[in-house]
Amino acid sequence: MNKKSVKDVEVRGKRVFVRCDFNVPMKDGKITSDKRIAGAIPTIQYLLENGAKVILCSHMGKPHNIFTEGFGLTKKEKKAVEKLPVEEQAAAKEAYLAKAGEDQKKLTLKPVADRLNEYLGNKVTFATDIIGEDAKAKVAALKEGEAVLLENVRFDAREEKNGADFAEALASMADLFVNDAFGTAHRAHASTEGISHYIPAVSGFLIDKEITFMGGALEAPKHPFVAILGGAKVSDKIGVITNLIDKVDTIIIGGGMAYTFVKAQGGKIGNSLCEDDKLDLALELIAKAKAKGVNFLLPVDNKCAAAYDNDADSVTCDADKVPDGYMGLDIGPKTIEIYSNAVKDAKTVIWNGPMGVCEFENYAGGTRAVASVIAESDAISIVGGGDSTAAIENLGFADKITHISTGGGASLEFLEGKELPGIACLQDK
Repeated sequence: MNKKSVKDVEVRGKRVFVRCDFNVPMKDGKITSDKRIAGAIPTIQYLLENGAKVILCSHMGKPHNIFTEGFGLTKKEKKAVEKLPVEEQAAAKEAYLAKAGEDQKKLTLKPVADRLNEYLGNKVTFATDIIGEDAKAKVAALKEGEAVLLENVRFDAREEKNGADFAEALASMADLFVNDAFGTAHRAHASTEGISHYIPAVSGFLIDKEITFMGGALEAPKHPFVAILGGAKVSDKIGVITNLIDKVDTIIIGGGMAYTFVKAQGGKIGNSLCEDDKLDLALELIAKAKAKGVNFLLPVDNKCAAAYDNDADSVTCDADKVPDGYMGLDIGPKTIEIYSNAVKDAKTVIWNGPMGVCEFENYAGGTRAVASVIAESDAISIVGGGDSTAAIENLGFADKITHISTGGGASLEFLEGKELPGIACLQDK
């Protein structure tokens, strides 16, 4: 996969539309973490320093689409209104719309514009609409080395529907499209894919890095290649496991989905999480790995609890002998040693998903141990997924990881080998 980036095209004097991921956590109108904003700064800074007129775009949350003609209630709200007596329906609808308006204000990107200016020295103005009069006026007034941030693009329902008229309206403001929002690259939305039908499209530095490291690891990995997969359900990782079996030397399974594999092989798992409708599939994946010569590692012991609670009575037992009334919540010490040894000699490691219920301190040991051994290895290391990334960052290992992916669902689909619309639309080199 070889896509053009901002460094491969001339940007001076051009109006450049940049799709960012500014979907930052907010509380009481304040940004609680600006990691995603900070991550976008290198691309924005490069464009400003090279004389571009920059139009920034992002979504935040899942707002009601108030700015769209024909805005109405959600399906759930509509059903609730329809259940009421006819004479009460109009007032109920107005109440829902009033609440939606208040909720909408909480999802404005104005605080993001303010934070961008702290990073960029007051070079960013804020448009109170997306393709309306304020946006058009502020885009028209842009000088080289200046930027404008449009209002939350999801305030318009045509964004997620990839409406051609909306995508064309976005494109009409610019000469070049730069996608730097890997977290939404798996969505064919107007500002992530639709816009590319009207103006040339290249990647920003964040997406370029994803393509370089994740794409490189999948297309031409250094061996031994180890994939560590965790999380709750086998069904969430079927595509990833199936795709990686043809590429890796070792697959390590942890988290709740491990118990489906253990039960499929006749093990006793007590009250552990299990997808009974995926038992046959689990056996098929194990058999496929064996046929391909892939080392398929499952837990040999687990730390178990009598309830889904950090402070519940716990025991450590063999993975296939979980006592009745207990559930596995983390991998055990023998498993940690086996998994650590498998990683130590690796040349490429991909990790997606926790080894246990890492939000419980007493059952976070397995996830922490995996994070530690990856950080200490000499391998090219790629980490994706919220819990995996959090473990790496909380332990202070972020600077020891080759690449931490910025996309959740996008990372998974990339690992599955799927074509991501927001990347497929970029120009090839």
